[in-house]
Amino acid sequence: MPCVPAPTPPNNAIRPRPFPPPFGQEFPKHRCDTARTRPPVRHHRLHGDGKCHGRAHRYGYGYGRGTTAAGGPGRRGPAPARRHRAPGVPRRRLGRPDARPPAARVPALAAGPAGLGLALAFAARWRRGLFWAAAALLVTAAFVRPYGAEAPAPHGPAVARLRVLTANLEFGRATDGLLATLRRERPDLVAVQECDPDRCAAALDSAPVRAAYPYRLLAGYGAAEGSAMLSRFPLARDGAVAGELAMPRAAVTVAGQRLRFQVAHPMPPLPASLDTWRTELGRLRALAASRGHEPLIVAGDFNSSQDHAAFRALLDTGLRDSARLAGHPRAPSWPSWTAPVLGVQIDHVLISDALRPRAARFLDLPDTDHRALLVDLDLYSAR
Repeated sequence: MPCVPAPTPPNNAIRPRPFPPPFGQEFPKHRCDTARTRPPVRHHRLHGDGKCHGRAHRYGYGYGRGTTAAGGPGRRGPAPARRHRAPGVPRRRLGRPDARPPAARVPALAAGPAGLGLALAFAARWRRGLFWAAAALLVTAAFVRPYGAEAPAPHGPAVARLRVLTANLEFGRATDGLLATLRRERPDLVAVQECDPDRCAAALDSAPVRAAYPYRLLAGYGAAEGSAMLSRFPLARDGAVAGELAMPRAAVTVAGQRLRFQVAHPMPPLPASLDTWRTELGRLRALAASRGHEPLIVAGDFNSSQDHAAFRALLDTGLRDSARLAGHPRAPSWPSWTAPVLGVQIDHVLISDALRPRAARFLDLPDTDHRALLVDLDLYSAR
């Protein structure tokens, strides 16, 4: 029986058809296609030669212009074999870049590097893409599990309570803010980074500070290099970790128990100082690995977060992040002008097994790009 052409619809008319077909069913055979089962074309037109010419399907099967199921003039040879797919696998949509709605592109964006998607959306000036990329980045960050093991059960009763403060003064500019914090919070142990000799060192040597903190240790001479330690308990110098910036260490006697208190301030991971940054974090890791059973506190500006492998290697020695244990694993401490909304946590108070955090707070100090970290700790007898 000759092929009877379909009625010619108006121009640009699209005949609605189910796509894809219900599971377990096939597409109905078209009246002009008796050789194979294929998806219906949008419309067929009657040409001057009296043959039914279907539009070639974008998947690569079907018949193009001048081709009929029975062959004849204009035949282009057998059509490519139909590609099969497993049930439940969606068909690949080609053609227009906007073939899928933006909401359908969100899972692919969230599954990939959300930060890269944010950068590409920004480069393309795609506002809707910026929104979805930022949402995916925030959701991913919120559900990333903080790194580090949980603290083991304490050994015996607590022998003392300590309040520890660490603050980076940005070349000594936040000295006045540090003094106000000392008067208000009254910490027991204080680690200060970027303590310049003109403002910071002179202020810490004043009579009111000496009366509140009779034990102190200063190291370094430059505005960025200088570090300081203040204590209400007896304190003695116990060496230092070698670095471009001063990282002194002290032995503190609390309730008859010896505790080691280390200031951390490695170089920032800039391209010119990346190897130095890794080396100095490695030295801090070596100190933590060789600590023995003595309680250890390492406090300061680590210039690294739990997203850095070098910092995670430090946590692998058994030290634990006080802010994480106190429920603030992602609270940013730098830069202060975007915190607490945006930023990264690079200021830490790391503790060994003999110490447990009860609370942790990030404090805003004026005139510095860092937030200070205040931690309340319980000290247990060493095993």
